[in-house]
Amino acid sequence: MLPSIIDSAEPFFFQGGPVGCLLIHGFTGAPKEMRQMGEYLAEKGYTVLGVRLAGHATSPRNMLRTTWQDWFFSVSDGWHMLESAGKSIFVVGLSMGGVLSLTLASHFPVKGVIAMSSPYSLPDDPRLPFIRPLSLLVRNVGKGESDWKNPELAKDHVDYPYYPTRSIAELRDLIAVMRERLPSVTAPTLLVQSREDKSIPAGSAQFIYDRLGSKDKEILWVENSGHVVCRDLACGTVFEAAHQFIQKVCQGGG
Repeated sequence: MLPSIIDSAEPFFFQGGPVGCLLIHGFTGAPKEMRQMGEYLAEKGYTVLGVRLAGHATSPRNMLRTTWQDWFFSVSDGWHMLESAGKSIFVVGLSMGGVLSLTLASHFPVKGVIAMSSPYSLPDDPRLPFIRPLSLLVRNVGKGESDWKNPELAKDHVDYPYYPTRSIAELRDLIAVMRERLPSVTAPTLLVQSREDKSIPAGSAQFIYDRLGSKDKEILWVENSGHVVCRDLACGTVFEAAHQFIQKVCQGGG
């Protein structure tokens, strides 16, 4: 039997104007977590593509077969699709999607970057240095307590119920690549982080900001939201800030 994508977690595309937005979901997540933001940006006239990262939105078993390079290729495929259609491209990512957005921007000529809830490192854990050999013994790691401010939205959120241990090692390596590449990111960049995010180290946005090569960079700190800022209670503030940022860059105000 062929594997199938989880219902409502499919990638999406909205045809719009000459500015393209490439939306990238997070680690163990799905395009659905970016869809509301995608619909908002499409209403503003942008062309929007929400990609599905390799191994995601199907079964955690499939994630075990993927590497951080596979996730990066999923994103670069999306960039090439929009670029071949003649679009000026903004990359917009949540969590690991933000890490991928920044990494992509260090290699490709993007118009701008919006990185939301993006980790500069993984939370301190004494198991991390041994995560690859540990994955042979402990296949999965629990996710811990939720930080959603709107529990109703959390109920229909699509993600895997646990972290495949081997995939955590891939995420760690991807973040290390991003850190190394940050000085090469020269496109205008908007970083978004909730002050109540329990999933990533609290200073992540500032650490990324300080190491970016871009001269046009800003941080939006949001309140009343958990990690998934593009779906939680503060999402309207995030959407409007993203739209204003894109408009400013496109009008040469950066």
